[in-house]
Amino acid sequence: MKYCPSCGSQVPTGVSFCPNCGTKVENNNQTNNQPSNNYVGGAPRVENRDLAVAIILSIVTCGIYGIIWYVNIVNDTNTICNDENSNQSGGMVLLLTLITCGIYGIIWFYQAGKRLATAGQKYGMQISDNSLVYLVLHILGLGIVNYCLVQADLNKFSGQ
Repeated sequence: MKYCPSCGSQVPTGVSFCPNCGTKVENNNQTNNQPSNNYVGGAPRVENRDLAVAIILSIVTCGIYGIIWYVNIVNDTNTICNDENSNQSGGMVLLLTLITCGIYGIIWFYQAGKRLATAGQKYGMQISDNSLVYLVLHILGLGIVNYCLVQADLNKFSGQ
């Protein structure tokens, strides 16, 4: 059994194109005989971040690590979801959040809840639609809790 270099799904022997994403699969490529380290159960793999360490670093650095964490959350969510909303990088979402005095961040977290729930269904992982929870927490000024909840869902895609 071979694995697709693009999406990581299994490709039957003798098939030239991935049945999942349509990427051409080389028949004589020996590197496709093992699943890529960038995928977990067919889902893209992201870095596992320890929530306690991330919170402590955010506090110790007076929020600087929190900004880096936010950008990484956006980029990892885009990697996992790979949908029409994946075209904005973490830097762009951060910039739009700053320009709109946080309003765009509220909208992004709401959409992220829905996107992660859809990705969880796609890859067979237990991820609830927490979009309303993210919305309420962000409005109440508990954005760091949103970071933790989204990161906990993203950590399910880390393979650890």
